[in-house]
Amino acid sequence: MSAGTFTPAPGAAPVVRMIGAQAVLETRMLLRNGEQLLLTVVIPALLLVLFSSVDVVGLGGGSRIGFLAPGILALAVLSTAFTGQAIATGFERRYGVLKRLGVSPLPRWGLMAAKTCSVLVVEALQVLLLTAIALGLGWSPRGSLLAVALLLVLGTAAFSGLGLLLAGTVRAEATLAAANLIFILLLVGGGVIVPLDRFPEAAQGVLGLLPVSALSGGLREVLQHGAGVPWENLGVLAVWAMAGTGAAARFFKWE
Repeated sequence: MSAGTFTPAPGAAPVVRMIGAQAVLETRMLLRNGEQLLLTVVIPALLLVLFSSVDVVGLGGGSRIGFLAPGILALAVLSTAFTGQAIATGFERRYGVLKRLGVSPLPRWGLMAAKTCSVLVVEALQVLLLTAIALGLGWSPRGSLLAVALLLVLGTAAFSGLGLLLAGTVRAEATLAAANLIFILLLVGGGVIVPLDRFPEAAQGVLGLLPVSALSGGLREVLQHGAGVPWENLGVLAVWAMAGTGAAARFFKWE
């Protein structure tokens, strides 16, 4: 037997393998967190059932579920990729978890990629559940599944980047408050359950540029009106994704 057969070969694993392992860990943590599941699953489902049953915002009977279902899907992406991820990452940073990861071979962008992958897994489960509920309430979706997938992936990238930017630059307590406040504001003013045309005309243009407005509007064009690929909405989401991810990669602090 040659010398050195049992000598360890220290060194980092391939980046793809490190990201995959971290993504699996992040997914398990998300699915085990009861508070996160309340935010990401229970609240969107309750809002879908409530607002489809009671005409609170005057949507009209026939169009109510057709309008609400795409908006609630956008809300699910917002709750998971932005609010939930920002809060969880903020407290990981506070308790020193990220500091320990910072001295590992996993690069900063690799951590962000792993967290985004875990969010996509949770969102897939959300979409299946919310779609089943909406179909049970009489929803008849139309349009291209490819267009829907593009919107959801770009929306996830946009909100994930913004959530990590928030979590990686301010204190955990401030992240908790800011993430919940932004969630409520976007729920009301992002075209999720209240049509943008109910707001003053001067505000509609600004609100339409928000990522949740672009996501809910694009999903609505495809699933409610049967439109093709909503390039304008995808463009808005792409800009937010590049800006948020780029800023998070530049300014994210491990501790």
